[in-house]
Amino acid sequence: MNILIQRLDLADAGQATAWLDLLDHYARDPMGGGAPLPDFTRAELVPRLAARPDFVAFLARVDDRWAGLVNCFEGFSTFAARPLLNIHDIVVHRGLRGRGVGQALLAAVADEARRRDCCKLTLEVLSNNRAALDSYRRFGFADYQLDPAAGTARFLQKVL
Repeated sequence: MNILIQRLDLADAGQATAWLDLLDHYARDPMGGGAPLPDFTRAELVPRLAARPDFVAFLARVDDRWAGLVNCFEGFSTFAARPLLNIHDIVVHRGLRGRGVGQALLAAVADEARRRDCCKLTLEVLSNNRAALDSYRRFGFADYQLDPAAGTARFLQKVL
């Protein structure tokens, strides 16, 4: 099995379509919400992300098949006074999981973060997504903690 990782070019219609299809595959998965991407999202996501300089993504191919993606946004660590790279989505097609695609995508992100002089990678994951948690831990991710007495960080949201 040959895994090829390439930076996403949203100006390439073939890549943009493959990327949207993979993102929709993830959205339909229980870990992605269990519903297809809304029509508005499918229509607006590519042009809106193409206009964001803080966005970077990679696509994975296995042989001649699109196999996965990772979407990232650059942020900034005030404590380190350096950028960070947040992994917002990572998707491996259901039929290709457990074959190293996710680890290859994470490696591409880590290389990009080093190129940008980032101090760290961040991501959020559902607590019962054991397969993803195991993959992230294998890559070196750990719970965010400043002081064990203060506990670990939690990801919260407020929908607007």
